[in-house]
Amino acid sequence: MKLTSFLILAQLILSSHASVSAAATKLAVGYSTINSRIAPLWIAQEAGTFQKYGLDPTLVFVRSTPILIASLKTGSMPVAYGGAGAILGASVGEPDLKIVATFTGKLINNLIARPGIKTAKDLRNKTVGVQSIGGTNWIGSMLWLEHLGLDPHRDRISIQVIGDQTVRAQALEAGKIDAASVDTIFSRQLEQRGFNVLGDPHKVNIPFVGVDIVAPRSYIAEQPGTLENVLKALLESLAYVLNPKNQSAVLEVIMKRLRVSERGPAEEGYRDLVANMSLKPYPSVEGLRNIQRLTKLQNPRVGDVRVEDLVDSRFVRKLDESGFIDRLHALSARR
Repeated sequence: MKLTSFLILAQLILSSHASVSAAATKLAVGYSTINSRIAPLWIAQEAGTFQKYGLDPTLVFVRSTPILIASLKTGSMPVAYGGAGAILGASVGEPDLKIVATFTGKLINNLIARPGIKTAKDLRNKTVGVQSIGGTNWIGSMLWLEHLGLDPHRDRISIQVIGDQTVRAQALEAGKIDAASVDTIFSRQLEQRGFNVLGDPHKVNIPFVGVDIVAPRSYIAEQPGTLENVLKALLESLAYVLNPKNQSAVLEVIMKRLRVSERGPAEEGYRDLVANMSLKPYPSVEGLRNIQRLTKLQNPRVGDVRVEDLVDSRFVRKLDESGFIDRLHALSARR
């Protein structure tokens, strides 16, 4: 389906749900990274899928995961798309945030380094760029270093805050940093220019929490219907994304949102999206345990958090056991 057809479909959905939209529930949905796996969120907005389920969300990009988590805790933003990697530190003392869905339960970014760095040992005394200290990208980068047998302190690896992955990729090309963890859509472009992939997620399985839906415990208790509708909209959008017939339209959205002019890198991002997103996104306790094991070395109090208290799988379980998810993908396949 071409993007023009996609937008026509969006208009039809909006028109047919005009009465619903008039009384739609307004809410802010935050996200702190820009990559192809945000596509279900963008498409749910552009196609009117949120409106179909009685929602009128404002999508808010927050450049720092810790700031996104702080916004959740203060109640200024009730739902986050991503950011669960930082939930452990925020839950020391009182676990008032919950992960209600995990769309990616393993580490999926590539660790890529500038041309002169060809092995893990070459990263010693070098600089790794991250989005923010303590955020999801930072945790993923630390897990890659650990997997490669490196220790930032012992091996004198400097961790430098650079920004989102678009900025990190630019910093790599400019020689401001030596390595960074970025999506395939960026690493493939860099690889074609002589940069080296030191960590390939397709060759290993490192449990992680990547694209998650996070909400405060109080919001879940007060607005369970709204949260369920958010998940319904995202799951329907995901079913659209995963249907091969819609690849062209999804690629156009990815290219527009990531500001990528070449179709090749966007196709890499699309393949990454299709390969790694979970159809039935049950919250990943195993991924949380892996992150806890790493982060408690810097913050021992994180080890006191019971990770099972940070997940709430009832929403995904309800939609799974009711057949809602299976029906979405069966319907999408027939279109």
